[in-house]
Amino acid sequence: MNAPVLDRRKVLSGGALVVAFAMTSRLLGDAIGGGEGGAGPKVIRPDLEGSLKTDPWLDAWIRIDAQGKATVCSGKAELGQGIRTALLQVAAEELDMPPAAITFVTADTGRTPDEGLTAGSHSMQDSGTALANAGANVRMLLMRAAAKRLGFPAAELDTTGGGHIVAPDGKRVGYGEVASTLSLHVEAVANAPRRSPQNYRTMNRDFQRVDIPAKLTGGQAFVQDMRLPGMVHARIVRGPSYGTRLIAPDMAAAQRMPGVLKIIQNGQFLAVVARSEWQAIQAMRVAQASDYVKTGPDLPGEQGPRRLQALASREIIVEQSSDGPRASTRTFKGSFSRPWYSHGSIGPSCAVAHLEGDELTIWSHSQGVFDMRRATAELIGLAPEKVRVIHTPSAGCYGQNGADDVTAEAGLIAMQFPGVPVRLQWMREQEFGWEPCGCAMVTQVEAAIGPDNKIASWKYEVWSNSHNNRAVSAGGYAVAQEIVPGFPMQVPAPIPMPEGDGDRNANPLYAFDNMDIRYHFVPKMPMRVSALRSLGAHLNIFTMESVLDELAKAGGVDPLAFRLAHMEDERARAVMLRATEAFGWSKRPRGNGRRGCGMAFARYKNRVAYCAIALEIEIERETGAITIHRVNAAVDAGQPANPNGIRNQIEGGIIQSLSWAIHEEMTYDTSKRTSFDWGSYPILRFDQVPGSIDVEIIESVGLPFLGAGEASQGPTSAALANAIADAAGVRLCDMPLTPTKVKAAIGNAG
Repeated sequence: MNAPVLDRRKVLSGGALVVAFAMTSRLLGDAIGGGEGGAGPKVIRPDLEGSLKTDPWLDAWIRIDAQGKATVCSGKAELGQGIRTALLQVAAEELDMPPAAITFVTADTGRTPDEGLTAGSHSMQDSGTALANAGANVRMLLMRAAAKRLGFPAAELDTTGGGHIVAPDGKRVGYGEVASTLSLHVEAVANAPRRSPQNYRTMNRDFQRVDIPAKLTGGQAFVQDMRLPGMVHARIVRGPSYGTRLIAPDMAAAQRMPGVLKIIQNGQFLAVVARSEWQAIQAMRVAQASDYVKTGPDLPGEQGPRRLQALASREIIVEQSSDGPRASTRTFKGSFSRPWYSHGSIGPSCAVAHLEGDELTIWSHSQGVFDMRRATAELIGLAPEKVRVIHTPSAGCYGQNGADDVTAEAGLIAMQFPGVPVRLQWMREQEFGWEPCGCAMVTQVEAAIGPDNKIASWKYEVWSNSHNNRAVSAGGYAVAQEIVPGFPMQVPAPIPMPEGDGDRNANPLYAFDNMDIRYHFVPKMPMRVSALRSLGAHLNIFTMESVLDELAKAGGVDPLAFRLAHMEDERARAVMLRATEAFGWSKRPRGNGRRGCGMAFARYKNRVAYCAIALEIEIERETGAITIHRVNAAVDAGQPANPNGIRNQIEGGIIQSLSWAIHEEMTYDTSKRTSFDWGSYPILRFDQVPGSIDVEIIESVGLPFLGAGEASQGPTSAALANAIADAAGVRLCDMPLTPTKVKAAIGNAG
């Protein structure tokens, strides 16, 4: 956890390589925005790699003190994905010093570069690449300075891995001694010599996760654990879900409750602040004992996700090709869907805010601290430079849960308590009721194969809301429409290709003839939505890989052979072959009514990690219950920094994807959401995880980093659907693939 009292100007006052962190380029970037949430920080040096393009000053990333200890900064946040460990390994490798000698600082608007959001599997390719090149630049400068002291050309010197530079005659000098003569307030140069993968000491090795010990031992691991001196506790008083309002909350009764310090009321925004957390909860319960009224439009009702197809949309052409008339012998037509998902965070959203003088500090688990600084400053009426947001991990989220909202709300409340830290945490039912959900989606496909069993035509359509509704201005917060005066809601917009939004991975990596791929972007949201891990790629891959199995079956071709026949990318082919070889695909048990196998593949966004999944399941025909016996995965994420960290990401993605595909679905009536706990929003339980998960990592030594955090979501759900079809002979198209649906489909199939 980042220390709450450090300040960039204070910590850098001592003499060494760094006098002050570079601020100029970052302030330029602030005006533009950052990451997937808004426009990226301004590109200053397009010749550099990764995030150095937007912040090329070396002292924005690395400093070394007179004792030879390093402080390394990254604008990316640790969300539980292990990125803090992997980035530390990258920096340690290129600096050629022990990780234990590095203090690693992440996602703090007062100390780190603005790298936009930690999202879209960008951390390794953006921040990892930046740190690798910044580290190489710093090591190069240290060796040049050491050459003068040691009396040898820099090319004849070497580093020891322990923070020393050694000459051919055995003389050595420490990094700290050399650092005291230098300043790193210089821009990086392109193509600084990197360390050879053959000599790696830290990268491409399994390294213990630095975030795990506190989590395992009950230490201060999460923002929910923070306790500052004199801190008070707040709770929000609201209707049951977004789009509702309490009719008559009894705030006077709440004010009389023991320990209550203040009632916050601004328009429809209501909160109680008390000395203890339990006192705040009790007062909230008293105030919230009121009926509610619906303030938003009707929720989708029985139409479910297909409500999206009835709403006004903007058509976006994703990809089109014309390869001439092709004979077709078999055609598949189908429609697929996924429901609205909760992020299902184990820890409800929480933030701590502290107003000291005219400066506000917020500890937040938002994935975009710089966006939070700008948007929260606008909301509360402070200049952005008067707001500091420090990322502090929470108990689980990939995407936009309530983290951004609770950050803004904690800031609003703290403005009423100068000098006093305020801790605000949502209740479990508020997290389910008010967070933005992951988008529901619908796809339609019509595809044909010719006499050669190659795809002759591919017509594909997808309907979705925007997956990118993170707050980049005050209007992005739910509270912005509750306070007076309020802020207009942000206008939803799709993320353009090549990243993609609802159309992410709608464009095949496979070679198909005569493609017509269209994205129907739906601005109006039947339910509040935003980013959830893998965005639209989850359903698009689910759809594409399901259809490929159906076409392979129609042509009498093995599913693996059918995919390979349409794949020209050699790395993709290698991943599919590695996964299926490990699985024993050629000798797999064939579907027999109960047992079945399935596979699927994708390269996430067609530009980051490659992942293939093969799995074996068994269906209890009497109940429709699914047992996943084993899963084999293969992944190519470029040069591995921490192979075990990649395995963690693929394994976690597999389990989350299975949970989405089998169980998860936000429920609602026409006025409100109705999933408020783990009973009404079931997730995969420990006794339902696969019997085994084995992940093969293809080590693409020396190649660029490729983000792996979202690579397994789409292929896993698709492989499951393909295994169900293999086992039971029925194609299920609408997630979740619940036991009830499986049993009904088996019964309908006879």
